[in-house]
Amino acid sequence: MKAIKFTVLTAITSIGLGIVSYWGTVAIALPPPEDTPEEILRTEIITAARSPLDGRPLTAAEYAQLQAQLQQGPPPKLSPKIRQNIFLLNLRKALLQLFPFLDTLI
Repeated sequence: MKAIKFTVLTAITSIGLGIVSYWGTVAIALPPPEDTPEEILRTEIITAARSPLDGRPLTAAEYAQLQAQLQQGPPPKLSPKIRQNIFLLNLRKALLQLFPFLDTLI
């Protein structure tokens, strides 16, 4: 009697899980109707952008102008002596990577 009940319970559970899992795959298989296809998105020309500085919307011309300004770089704000020391420290670091035995001499 227990074997029959177990077999019926197993069959009902298997059928129920099969139906539930089938419903989930049907719903997941299709994208939502408002989703734009990737082929259309690839051909779209982007004419609006956001500023990397503050996130405000920019036109394409303003974005190009801002990129050109950012490429020029800011003027040096450190004194020449500090810049010289930083250069020498970076040079020392590079030399120690190439010649690690110099660390014992310095």
